[in-house]
Parts: sequence; structure tokens; C-alpha cells
Amino acid sequence: MKRSIRTVMTALMAATAIAATAGFATAEDKPVIATVVKIAGIPWFDRLETGVKAFQAANPDVVATQYGPATSDSAQQLQIVQDLVAKGVNALAVVPMDPAVLEGTLKRAMERGTIVVTHEADNQVNTMADVEAFDNSFYGAALNERLASCMGKKGKWTTFVGSLGSRTHMQWVGAGEENAKKYPDMELVDPNNESFDDANGTYDKAKELLRKHPDLAGFQTSAGNDVLGVGRAIEEAGLAGKVCLVGTGLPNPSAPYLDSGAITAIGYWDPQKAGMAMNAVAKLLLEKKELKTGMDLGVEGYNSVTVTKGAGNGVLVIGNGMMLDDKESYKAHLF
Repeated sequence: MKRSIRTVMTALMAATAIAATAGFATAEDKPVIATVVKIAGIPWFDRLETGVKAFQAANPDVVATQYGPATSDSAQQLQIVQDLVAKGVNALAVVPMDPAVLEGTLKRAMERGTIVVTHEADNQVNTMADVEAFDNSFYGAALNERLASCMGKKGKWTTFVGSLGSRTHMQWVGAGEENAKKYPDMELVDPNNESFDDANGTYDKAKELLRKHPDLAGFQTSAGNDVLGVGRAIEEAGLAGKVCLVGTGLPNPSAPYLDSGAITAIGYWDPQKAGMAMNAVAKLLLEKKELKTGMDLGVEGYNSVTVTKGAGNGVLVIGNGMMLDDKESYKAHLF
């Protein structure tokens, strides 16, 4: 019941904020860039919002705002995007929960003149530019290589994704599977467990997998909260330092489990910088400027981007923002 009330309240607040944004844009005659994330109120996208706010502070000639659904639900995210398009925002910067779900709405948005930029969705057809922090195949392989090293290149391992529709997550675990083929003694079991970025649900699933496979040696995870749920399960089972865990996560939330050894290593990019980069690209497109290889977006990790053809008529803008930290190094990047 509490979750339902929270969902309704978040939806009402989002609707109110959307209406207020549209009114402010009209009054001030400034273009509105609306960022829409997968889910509101979790550390990853709270950090991304600091980037949206930093971009707004540095660019007072635009209105930069952020919205997201109360739960990791592609239908809720779609409704927010539809409402923003109806309100007439000038640009959308979207981190799709499931790119396919948004295709029709983003196509209609572009047809009416809305700038569309995406992130974590290099298969999005209806976008003008998809911004990626790095090459996703390289990232997934790097996570797996770190996992393989911890496992001694042998034993059973499994994978978690936010959802089967999350493009980057599936790329990462796919690249991990491909990398693990180099090590014939590594055995993938029960792959692609969906977490929906819910640490508690991931914890329950990880406990189930540890019971099912008492000899499970490693986890490769994708959503930002996955390492927290799996790390808790490993620690409570007394397996810290014995079962390996490498996945996407942020330093501050992961710190206790990195220190205990329940998390072996985290891979990530700074969501703050991604938020700034998405908004920077949206503003360039609003100004009708061309996106070119080598250009500097003015954001760390995106100072010399690579621009290639995208899945549709748009482009891929790829930065160099990958980070990989363990117990020994994470304190240098606390956020």
C-alpha cells in the first residue's frame, strides 16, 4: 500500500513539475531541456540530476530539469515523456528503460520539432544523438576480465541485468559472456537475472542462486543497485572474499561492501558527467550545430568524443569516461 501511495504521489509531483516547467519556459522565453531518467530517487540518477543542475547553473539561457518514474517501469517512463512532449518542451534527454517502448513517442516528438537525445540506448532508432560514456562492449568485457581474475579463471558464474529490455545491460553481459569464452573452466549458469534496479529484490534472488549453486564463484551485475543486493547476500552468507562480485555501481553506496570484500570491484562512469553531456548535446542541436568527432563537450570524459552513425538517422556520441575501482582505489572517486 505504501509503495502504491508513493507511486501516485511521485506521478502527481512529476505532473505538477512538468506543468510548472512549461509555464516558466513561456514566461522567460528560454528553451526547455527535459531530462527523463529510468527511475527517480536512487543514487545513480540522483547523481545524474546533479549534472543537470550543474548544466543549468552554467547555462542560464536554458531551463534544464529532470523527471523520472517512481519505479523502474517503462510504461511510467513513457507517460512522463508523452506528457513532456504534449507540454511542448524544446528538447528531451532520455535514459530509456526500454528503448523499443519509446520509439513511437520519440518519432512523433521529432516530427513536431522536439530535439531528442538519448543515453544508454545505442539501438534507439528515433533519436538525433545517443550519448555513451564509452564503448559498451569494451566495458562489459572489462568487467568480466576483472571477474575472471578474481575467480582464478574457473568456476560457476552468473549475471544480472536491470531488465531484458535494457540495451546497455544486455550489451555488457553479452560482452562478458564472449570474454569468458577465453576461459573454458568458467561456467555460466542461470544468466540474465532481471533486478529492475531493486536492491532488495536482487538480494533475494542472489540468496536463491547461492542456495541453488553452493559452488557459485562469481556474479557480474549491471544495474546500479545490483551490487548492493548481491553484496549483501554474499556478506550475510559469510562468503565475502570467497565469492567474486564485479558490476556497475557507485563508490559511496558500494563502500561498505568494497571494504568487507563482498564486492570485488565496481565499474562505472560518472552519472553527473553523463547528465551534463546529454544536456550539452541537446543544446548544441537546439543551436543547429553539427556534432563532430574530436569535439569537446566541455565535460570531463567527453573532451574528445567519437561521433559515428547511429541505429537510425541520428548519431552515436561516444566519450571516454569508464572507471573501474576496487577496495584499494575507490576512495579517490567518492560520490
